[in-house]
Amino acid sequence: MLRGFRQRAVEHELMDDFSTGGPELREALRHLRVLNRIFGAAAPTLYGVQRMWTEAGKPNRFSILDIGSGSGDVNRHILRWADKNRIDMKIILADITEEACDEARLFYRNEPRVRVMRHDLYELPEGCADVVTGTQFVHHFAADELSKVVACMLKASRFGVVINDIHRHWIPWAAVWLTARIISKNRYIVNDGPLSVAKGFRSEDWIHLRSALGISRMVYAWRPLFRYVVVVWKSSSLHSEPRS
Repeated sequence: MLRGFRQRAVEHELMDDFSTGGPELREALRHLRVLNRIFGAAAPTLYGVQRMWTEAGKPNRFSILDIGSGSGDVNRHILRWADKNRIDMKIILADITEEACDEARLFYRNEPRVRVMRHDLYELPEGCADVVTGTQFVHHFAADELSKVVACMLKASRFGVVINDIHRHWIPWAAVWLTARIISKNRYIVNDGPLSVAKGFRSEDWIHLRSALGISRMVYAWRPLFRYVVVVWKSSSLHSEPRS
C-alpha cells in the first residue's frame, strides 16, 4: 500500500458490494460516525455550503441534498450553522442502500428538517435541491466516471455542488489504518477506512476533473485534516435570483 500514492487505488471497497450488508453494514455506519468525529469530516462540507449560500445571496430558505449520505451525521453541523444564521434549512439524505437509510432515519428520528430517501445518483430529479453535497462519496468512483458523477450532481442542484473528500497521502492512510483498528473490528471499517484514503485525491485530480467537465466556476482547497473541499457552481445559477 505504501507505494507513493501517486495513483488512486482501483480496488473496490466492501461497501460498494450491494449484495452484502445487513447488521454488519449498519454497525459499520455507526463506527464510521466515530471516525468522522475524530478526523473532522464535517468541517469541509460546511465550509463549501457556507460559500455556496453566501454567493447565492444568503437566502433565508436553503435546501441540501446529500448524496451517498450514509447515516448523514456530518449534516448535524450544517443544521447547527443554520440555527445560528436563522436559515430555514431542509436536508434530504439520499443513499442507495437500505441499511444507510435505516441508520439515517434512526439518527435523525427527532429532526423534522431532515428527510431520508433511498435513491440512486443517476436517477435524481433535476433541480431538486439548492445544493447537492457529497461527503466521502466521489472517491468510490473510477477516474473516468467522475465527470459523469459530478454532472449528475450539478443537474440535481439549483446553485451547485459541494464535494468533500480525502487527500491521498501516506499520513492520513497510516492514521486511518491505525484508528480503524483501535475503534472497530468490523471488516468494512478495517478494510474500507484506509482503502478510502488510497482512493482519494490530489490537486492534479481536481484540475483534471475541471477540464473534463469543461467549466470555469470550480474551486478546490485543502482543508484539515487531510481533506479537499471542491465547490462547483452551476452555470445557470450565475444568473439566478437569490430567494428570500
